[in-house]
Amino acid sequence: MIEVPPELFAHLTKDGHATGEIKSFSAPIMLVTEHGTCIVQGLEMNDPEALSQMRMPDYETCIEVPKSSITALLEENSGPDHPSPA
Repeated sequence: MIEVPPELFAHLTKDGHATGEIKSFSAPIMLVTEHGTCIVQGLEMNDPEALSQMRMPDYETCIEVPKSSITALLEENSGPDHPSPA
């Protein structure tokens, strides 16, 4: 699991999505913290080539999340069990 700021999802527009606004707070988002950050679950990234293209501190890591899971988060389907953060 990793913790990410919601602003990170804005980069989804670079992958052809109209918006990076999360509308369904469900898996792979496991928790929205009181600070508004998202705890996201996925498999740890182990691809050396992909990792070499990322600029992140040595103490951080990244995960892989299926594109279909991310696309589902952008759809209106939050329901009563997954309220949007205030």
